[in-house]
Amino acid sequence: MHLHVLGLGPIGCLLAHNLRRILPPPHTITLIHKKLYDLQQFSWHGKSIRVERAGVASASKGFLEEIHHREPPPDQKGQGVVEPETSHIESVFVALKAHHTVRALTALRPRLNANSTIVLFNNGMGVHDELLSDVFRNPTQCPHFIIASNTHGAFVKDPYRIIHAGVGSIDFSIAPDVQGRDYEAGLHDDTLPPENRRLRLSDISSPGDPDALRYKSLREAMAALLLLEDLNVSWKSVGEMHQIVRRKLAVNAVINPLTAILSCRNGDLFQHPFAVEILDKVCAETSMVYDAQLRDAWMRELEINPEEMEPPTLPEALTAESLKEEVRRVAAVTQGNISSMLQDVRRGRKTEIDYINGYLQNSARRLGVETPVNSTLLNLVKLKYVMPVDQFM
Repeated sequence: MHLHVLGLGPIGCLLAHNLRRILPPPHTITLIHKKLYDLQQFSWHGKSIRVERAGVASASKGFLEEIHHREPPPDQKGQGVVEPETSHIESVFVALKAHHTVRALTALRPRLNANSTIVLFNNGMGVHDELLSDVFRNPTQCPHFIIASNTHGAFVKDPYRIIHAGVGSIDFSIAPDVQGRDYEAGLHDDTLPPENRRLRLSDISSPGDPDALRYKSLREAMAALLLLEDLNVSWKSVGEMHQIVRRKLAVNAVINPLTAILSCRNGDLFQHPFAVEILDKVCAETSMVYDAQLRDAWMRELEINPEEMEPPTLPEALTAESLKEEVRRVAAVTQGNISSMLQDVRRGRKTEIDYINGYLQNSARRLGVETPVNSTLLNLVKLKYVMPVDQFM
């Protein structure tokens, strides 16, 4: 198998490091550096990724490399752009900020086809939908997608030197197949007792499959993910994953903007009743959006008149009370952390707010739900980006 890793920040390096350690040498891992300077830095660091976890360091080598943005050498400036890499990409693990993902994959589009697999590690929601509507518009040429949710905490000490500060987990599921293959057949296999029904690689593809080439990269990418036991991986059904990413979105929609606006650590937030009131309102609004999404999907999929049949009940995990408990839990577990959004604001970088609170606002408007507090947080973070309030401090 040949895997590419796009996005070599802390999570991308953590993934690449662990993939290289569990896959034997015949399997290839290519690191896609953003530019030539990044590739040079990797060489200066011995062409290795070093990860420190609980005070114990380990290193991985044996990567192939390429450059995403290929520029001519300094002595050839003005003589045109260096030709980009054109080889086919079987599978690519994407660990970029949400707002960089679509542009980066658009550049790789000529190297991806229906036999390719894209594994998305993003904060927020909406990236997958954006890729389908803007980049992979033809369903017959659309790659497979694996949606992953990561809760590991890591930061960069030096280039390609990562501190794995918080051990979390990685949940993932396969987006439904455009050709109708049931990747979750094992969950409703009547030949097995209920306790033995589980998700199976054989439902992706098995020996004798006439479409084996089409599903080869997907099966291999899933097999590689399942081997990452040190990262506490878990293959989830699409239904389970819907809840997981929505609970994480609710957490990010509260903690990220508030810490970015107030310049505080996660654990400082809910010591004050004012922040608790915002927490309550954002979670209530978020839960209403999820309920409206569920009803809308139910009506469109089954073409049912809601007046003729009772709509489904919102899962307990997505109720306002459950979301509030999850936000408080994460804030407590990560109390000493500085959120990624606050880090971006401090560095003058664009944040992922459009794929967190912005996603909720857009969904709410489409479904006729009012989310005034969420929208206010969205606008305040955007204001802080264009007009930092601490610029004279």
